[in-house]
Amino acid sequence: MHYIMEAPPQVTRFDKSVLRKIGHTPLIKLESITRHLAKDVEIYAKAEWHNVGGSVKARPALRMIQEGIREGKLGRGKILLDSTSGNTGVAYAIIGRILGFKVQLVIPANVCKERKGIMASAYNAELILSDPLESSDGAIKLAQEIYRKNPDKFFMPDQYNNPYNWMAHRDTTAKEIWEQTGGRITHFVAGIGTSGTLMGTTRGLKSFNPNILSYAVEPAEALHGLEGLKHMETSIVPGIYDPSVFDEKISIPTEDGYNMVMRIEKEEGIIVGQSSGAALCGALQVAEKIEKGIIITVFPDSCAECNIAHGDFSI
Repeated sequence: MHYIMEAPPQVTRFDKSVLRKIGHTPLIKLESITRHLAKDVEIYAKAEWHNVGGSVKARPALRMIQEGIREGKLGRGKILLDSTSGNTGVAYAIIGRILGFKVQLVIPANVCKERKGIMASAYNAELILSDPLESSDGAIKLAQEIYRKNPDKFFMPDQYNNPYNWMAHRDTTAKEIWEQTGGRITHFVAGIGTSGTLMGTTRGLKSFNPNILSYAVEPAEALHGLEGLKHMETSIVPGIYDPSVFDEKISIPTEDGYNMVMRIEKEEGIIVGQSSGAALCGALQVAEKIEKGIIITVFPDSCAECNIAHGDFSI
């Protein structure tokens, strides 16, 4: 069962220059939460909430849409359709509104109401809510079902299987990290949802220096509360996911990820979402095993309204 949340009519258009603000996000050195580490070990977080739309997903969303237009798959009259757990949907909605495309998004019904409001009310996307018990996999299945019934009506980027997802990170995120660290990065740690950030950034970084070690962070439990992340063994595995690309996988319990969110806010003064908490848990595990290194992780968003520190315990 699903139902549709109708968006209000469009009232204005944004300038296309907004799209140039995607990427070029800062690195933040984590000082307080890392005090126990060896003196030659540093952890930096890529602050992806500085992107338009407030998350890392603006990068692949823009690239997939641009390539869809270039390849003639997305044009006048086509509706952009995809499944999302929230952040990619916000990016699709913003970019679609800027470029004049209608956007239809399939999301789990338990995605935080603030994200739903942003996508529908602020950016005019039409939301189709899937079974919350099926998490992101349920949204994927429902989006594919809708597309199969009327393929000529839609352009479906299919973020879980679209190689332009990871290419966006190879060409932008990796290059930025390499330049921002002056080539000193030794370890990269990122959560896996679509896996685009991990796949693309790792490939890009290893092209600069194959000795850089890469770590995938995933939820420890099949039924978890780390919104945006996938437990690969029990989920629909994204087509772009390739475990041979990275060096090691780290499993983080939901409670640890949530507790880290609160620690980051208290000790570093930064408000982030659960996936960022899990990523830092993984980065700290790596850091505690080495005596020297520059570890870079990704904070995908600053979804304060969706994290446990603000009272939302929904899974």
